[in-house]
Amino acid sequence: MIKNDLFLRALKGETVERPPVWMMRQAGRYLPEFRALRDKYDFFTRCETPELAAEITVQPIRIVKPDAAILFSDILVVPRAMGIHVELKDNLGPIIPDPIRTMEQVNQVFIPDIEETLGYVMDAIKLTKEMLNDEVPLIGFAGSPWTIFCYAVEGKGSKSFDTAKGFCFSNPVAAHTLLQKITDTTILYLKEKVKAGCNAIQIFDSWGGMLSPADYQEFSWKYINQIVEALAEETEVIVFGKGCWFALNEMSKSKASALGVDWTCSPRNARYLTGGNITLQGNFDPSRLLSPIPTIKKMVHEMIDEFGKDKYIVNLGHGILPNIPVDHAKAFVEAVKEYNQ
Repeated sequence: MIKNDLFLRALKGETVERPPVWMMRQAGRYLPEFRALRDKYDFFTRCETPELAAEITVQPIRIVKPDAAILFSDILVVPRAMGIHVELKDNLGPIIPDPIRTMEQVNQVFIPDIEETLGYVMDAIKLTKEMLNDEVPLIGFAGSPWTIFCYAVEGKGSKSFDTAKGFCFSNPVAAHTLLQKITDTTILYLKEKVKAGCNAIQIFDSWGGMLSPADYQEFSWKYINQIVEALAEETEVIVFGKGCWFALNEMSKSKASALGVDWTCSPRNARYLTGGNITLQGNFDPSRLLSPIPTIKKMVHEMIDEFGKDKYIVNLGHGILPNIPVDHAKAFVEAVKEYNQ
């Protein structure tokens, strides 16, 4: 049994003494301990070496002490397993040297054997579980099919992903074929993560907000919902769509256990759009962690008051920034633990 099960109880909508807290990208660049490993090993070496991935996952549990761990990995391990070549360039982020622009290229993308291509992730989960020793739950994750598709077609990060969107609109058959392959792979991958020991799953739709509400239904939500449906019987699933407040109502009718909200949507609006029935997660602006510590604590308490302590998981509205002082990250977590109604 997990000693601190606050996060899992909140996901199930149970009454809790205080909301749980964790931070997206909590195993990351703001920690000096993380940077020490980053300076020694390249990115995919860290992802693919179970001992390194497990150590990085557990670092924030020791240092910042949130209520849940999230496995150190990357959403782009999935396209790599599908035969799409991905490189990570310093200061540029992910690069796909041969982006997918034709049906012929889509046909070459395959649904992989998960154990063969991504077995190292399952090994990292098992090792992490040993290191966590049932102190807190472990979250596994994947990118949404649309978000993976954006990188695969655009070939790199973008402010607008016009090439990826253009491919959808000019070549919808090829686009949907690729999206379905990513979806099928992601379902297989996440089921293995649950078997390996993950206690919950989060789907990151980082680029969903690039789409209009109608296009979001067609090219993103339809595929995310397949994943939710496939996993809901086995585990708790959180869906986080950055900039996707317009889809919260639709998402709230799914089998997802919780929905992530970014800082552009007020707690009141998020509760209104979701009918007040589903656990929400978020939505502190990551840049706000640069505020003075007393301000951070005051704002966190106000945020909890606005969301309500039940059916709520305290988090940021996106990943923690590399320039956040560790003391400020700790203050964010402490503020939640100190919360009294």
